[in-house]
Amino acid sequence: MSVSPASASRTHLVLIPSYNPGAKVYETVAAARAQWAPVWVVVDGSTDGSAPQLQALAANDPGLHVIVLPRNGGKGAAVLHGIDIAAAQGFTHVLTMDSDGQHPAPLIPQFMAASAAQPGAMVLGVPVFAADAPRLRVNGRKVSNGWANLETLWAGIGDSLFGFRVYPIEPLRRIMRGQRWMRRFDFDPEAVVRMCWRGVKPVNLPATVRYFRPDEGGVSHFNYLRDNLLLTWMHTRLVFGFLFRLPLLLARKIRPGAAP
Repeated sequence: MSVSPASASRTHLVLIPSYNPGAKVYETVAAARAQWAPVWVVVDGSTDGSAPQLQALAANDPGLHVIVLPRNGGKGAAVLHGIDIAAAQGFTHVLTMDSDGQHPAPLIPQFMAASAAQPGAMVLGVPVFAADAPRLRVNGRKVSNGWANLETLWAGIGDSLFGFRVYPIEPLRRIMRGQRWMRRFDFDPEAVVRMCWRGVKPVNLPATVRYFRPDEGGVSHFNYLRDNLLLTWMHTRLVFGFLFRLPLLLARKIRPGAAP
């Protein structure tokens, strides 16, 4: 049973960017709706036919809203489009989750409660991997996590890549509108680093993650060469930004609460 739209939150919403996810998106949306309202899906130029089916679901569910973008702009661009509209409607926080079924919808209420308890913080999921998780993905993220913690002077980022997290909308919008990066696969790690630079505290909560095989309906758009080159360029930018901000980050370590 889905959470009733009558009890929908006016501050916190679930936002699901979606690009050619296959049939898993319908399970993901149903699972999210069972835990929360409202749930928004931003269809990022998908060509798999999922947009009209999601719109048909939304037509019969006031707790579900579907936004269809005409072309693929990347995950970050889809999130930015969604939070711009959300901010205009008075929402203050957004929980992002992937559309491919990897993220744990039953944990949505717990993450939203943690955000409500500390509204100035971002609530980051720290993935708990099953034994059959791809080792390349599990080990590869350790490199990104190491760089993210260096770039924030160990501000407490539990995981830089896991996209199941709650953001305060306004600081995220200001960061994204202030530069042209964070629009594609670089969105998740760059967002947490730049939010830390802005003084937004990370709160870490464990969250299970599941990688589905193709025969289970799993769809992955991860390209090892392209996306690792993108992450390398991203961390190069962030290291220079870190060096520029190093005096402030050191001051914040010594004197918590220093202005961002």
